[in-house]
Amino acid sequence: MSTATICLHHLLEEHRELEDYQGGVPRWCKGCGDNAILAAVQRLCRDEGLRPEKTVFVSGIGCSSRLPHYMRTYGFHGIHGRALPIAEGIKLARPDLHVFVNTGDGDCCSIGAAHWIHAIRYNMNLTVLLHDNHIYGLTKKQASPTSPVGTKSNTTPRGSYLDAMSPLTVTLGVQNASFVAQAVDWIPESLFQIITAAFRHRGLSFVRVLQRCPEFVGNMFEPWVHDPQRMLMLTHEDGIKVSPALQKIYRNQVEHDPSNIDRAREIASSDDPIPVGILYRNPEVPCYEDLRRAGMLRTAGSIRSTLESEFDKFTVWP
Repeated sequence: MSTATICLHHLLEEHRELEDYQGGVPRWCKGCGDNAILAAVQRLCRDEGLRPEKTVFVSGIGCSSRLPHYMRTYGFHGIHGRALPIAEGIKLARPDLHVFVNTGDGDCCSIGAAHWIHAIRYNMNLTVLLHDNHIYGLTKKQASPTSPVGTKSNTTPRGSYLDAMSPLTVTLGVQNASFVAQAVDWIPESLFQIITAAFRHRGLSFVRVLQRCPEFVGNMFEPWVHDPQRMLMLTHEDGIKVSPALQKIYRNQVEHDPSNIDRAREIASSDDPIPVGILYRNPEVPCYEDLRRAGMLRTAGSIRSTLESEFDKFTVWP
């Protein structure tokens, strides 16, 4: 067989379709923003030619955490708040894998808050998608850390008393943050652009996706969905570009240099208009797995020597 034929066979073998990544039929509610995130992720996998056997989706608990079930890749449906440490363990053991994390506002910002903070600090090469609908959905309508003040729920029947936490400002305040972005489910074009940029960044990419929950907080984002002027599109040559079609609808645009962390923090503090785009990116922040492996000679002899020295600590000699 000639070299050209081998190359052609290789190209045909590597060509992917959306169906290669579509697992079970999603069981989310009609109109749930999780559907838009799933579609963007499957399109990303296809366009980037990710091999399903080299791709892993990790989740915790919540509506968003069902996403690995709908991907024809490897997946790990973990326990509440623990998606990030599981993903970090996978990445340390298998740095060759593409590791994604799907987590919700309760899963990440409440039960998993400690893991969230330290995952940012470690800056491992993970793509983290925060599905933020401002409510606990799977457990049937309890206020979450991102629920706006006054939100009535089963745990706050008179309305929540506290102002909502901002996952963007929190992330931007942690040492070693290297990629922070925000998208919304009702602008699928920019959602796909932002997730693609996040995947291509080396380091922990944190993407907050504001997504609708028609079942429990159906009107939460309606004012922004129906008024394009209340959306702030961030554009820059080092960020994402707004297409001509979207420019006609979303005219409220600003040039934002994603290397400017002070300006990123200022933009992140705004809830109205809602910023969409890459707020911050710093490719110079080192990944923990690279620092950990630097100068380490992982030969069979070195591994054996390390194990023997550890065993010697607990050996009882006659």
